Amino acid sequence: MNNNTAYLLYNDGVPTSVNYYSRKYGHTKGLLLWNRVQGIWLIHSIPQFPPTPEEGYDYPPTGRRHGQTGICITFKYNQYEAIDSQLLVYNPNIYSCSIPAIFHQELVHMPQLCTGSSSSEIPSRHLTALQSARGQKFLHFAKSDFFLDDIFAAWMAQHLKTHLLAETWQRKRQELPSNCSLPYHVYNVKAIKISGQSYFSSYQDHAKWCVSQKRTKNRWTCIGDLNRTPYQAFRSGGFICTQNQHIYRAFQGLVLYYEHCN
Repeated sequence: MNNNTAYLLYNDGVPTSVNYYSRKYGHTKGLLLWNRVQGIWLIHSIPQFPPTPEEGYDYPPTGRRHGQTGICITFKYNQYEAIDSQLLVYNPNIYSCSIPAIFHQELVHMPQLCTGSSSSEIPSRHLTALQSARGQKFLHFAKSDFFLDDIFAAWMAQHLKTHLLAETWQRKRQELPSNCSLPYHVYNVKAIKISGQSYFSSYQDHAKWCVSQKRTKNRWTCIGDLNRTPYQAFRSGGFICTQNQHIYRAFQGLVLYYEHCN
């Protein structure tokens, strides 16, 4: 990498070690690559991905066993200060990074997170508006492990003012039930279909996304890195949400059926 380019890779399941899981950090996976003009942010659900730059590109077996999601967005550099603040809330497990000194004045938290020297006070949660390089608007929800609640029901559905259908990894006896206790409800997707041929249950799907229920006026799609399980209330992580109709239709079309409230 040259002195004008920065990158940061984070994953609670790091690629190189066999015993790859750590609860000390956020349940959050992604990579950032940028220069003074623009960069990309990939938010995904794939454990042990990507390899470090020294290892070269590979897609791990951990990403093949279950369904996964990822969203890659190009942002102008002027969005990176806001992204920097969201990363602080995430407390990500950074396993490879390089942030040259030319970025340190505007980006306070990422260089400190990169060197493991951050002493900043972490807010319990933070919401920020972002805009892609082509003008697409996004909302980014970041929760720390101080926000002890289900991010879907307690925060996202209520803020977006929409009933959400949530597809997350639902291991048996570890799922939160669908929640209709608040003005806006969250329903667990139980099975999805892809192009009419392929069908699988949420037990086989490691993806993390949610979409507004059909026939609601606020049509949101959110992609991120937390599951609807009791344990994930104690973990940091987040979601990026958009009202892009192409993304909404693509994800809404995957829902085969969902669990209503008891």
